[in-house]
Amino acid sequence: MTNPRIVSLLPSATEIVAVLGLLPQLVGRSHECDFPSAVTALPICTEPRFTPEGNSREIHARVTTVLESALSVYRVKIEVLAELQPTHILTQAQCEVCAVSQRDVEAAVAELTGCQPQILSLQPMVLAEVWQDVQRVAELFDLEATPVVESLVKRAQTCQSQSARGARPTVACIEWIEPLMVAGNWLPELVALAGGESLLGSVGQHSSWLQWEELVQADPDVVVFMPCGFDLAKTRTEAEAALGAPHWLQLRAVQTGRVYVTDGNAYFNRPGPRLVESAEILAEILHPQLVGGQHQGTGWQQLTPRPSSSPVTVQS
Repeated sequence: MTNPRIVSLLPSATEIVAVLGLLPQLVGRSHECDFPSAVTALPICTEPRFTPEGNSREIHARVTTVLESALSVYRVKIEVLAELQPTHILTQAQCEVCAVSQRDVEAAVAELTGCQPQILSLQPMVLAEVWQDVQRVAELFDLEATPVVESLVKRAQTCQSQSARGARPTVACIEWIEPLMVAGNWLPELVALAGGESLLGSVGQHSSWLQWEELVQADPDVVVFMPCGFDLAKTRTEAEAALGAPHWLQLRAVQTGRVYVTDGNAYFNRPGPRLVESAEILAEILHPQLVGGQHQGTGWQQLTPRPSSSPVTVQS
C-alpha cells in the first residue's frame, strides 16, 4: 500500500502498528497512546470529557456522571483529524469507558471534508482474538504478520511451560478498586499461562463488578491489583489505601503477604503485543523460583505483610 496515513485512537492498536513496523506511517494518536515513547511526539486526536485525576472512586463517579448525561466519555478532535487527513483510523468497539468508541469515530469522520479514511475497529475478548487483530491490521496494509504472531505465541508457550512445574495458586485480579471490579476477557487466560487459577473473572466475558462478600468467599491465595488506566505508582497508592481498611485483613492473601500491584495501564489492560509480557509478569509473581523477576520493580511490586495497625510497605 502506497503511503498510508494512519491515526490510532487506541493504545493497543498503536502498539500493534509499532510491532508491524508501521510507525513511520503513524501520523496521529489518542491522548492515551504512550508506547513506544516515540509516539508521544505525534498530534493528539482525542480527549476525555472528565478529569482523569483522583482516586478510583472519584474517577468512577465522574465517568458515571458523563454516561448518565448520554455523552461519550471521550471526544474526537475533528479539527486535528481534518489537518492530518488520515487514510486509515484504528479504533475499538469493546468498551466505551476505556477509549474512544467506533460510534464516536464514525460520527467524526462523517464531518470531515477532503478525506474519507477507512476505519478498522478492534474488539478482542480472548487472546486468540488479540493475535487475530495483529493479522487484521497487517492485512489492511498488505503486510505479513505470521512471524510476529508466531513469536508472541512462542513466548507465551515458554511462559506456560516454565510455570507448569509449580503449584497452581488461586488468583483474584482486581481491575478497579472503588468499587471493586474483577478482571475478565483475556486475563483468566494470562493467569492460566502463568501457572495460576483465576477466580471470579471469566474468559471472554467483560470484567464485572464485584461485591466484597464474593471476594471474601472466594478467598484467593493471591491478589493482584491492575486498575485500568493506572500506572504502577498510582496503583500502589490506591492499593495501600484500600488495604488500610480492616476488612481486607479477612483475606488469606493479605494475611500471608501475597498481594501485588502492577502497571495495569502498560500491560494487562491493553490487548496488544505486551499481553505476553503481562503473562510473564504474572508468572514472576506466582512462581518467582521458576521464572525469575526481570519485570519486578518496573512492572510489578509486592505489598509486604503488616500488622493491623501498621502501614503497608512495598518490596521493589
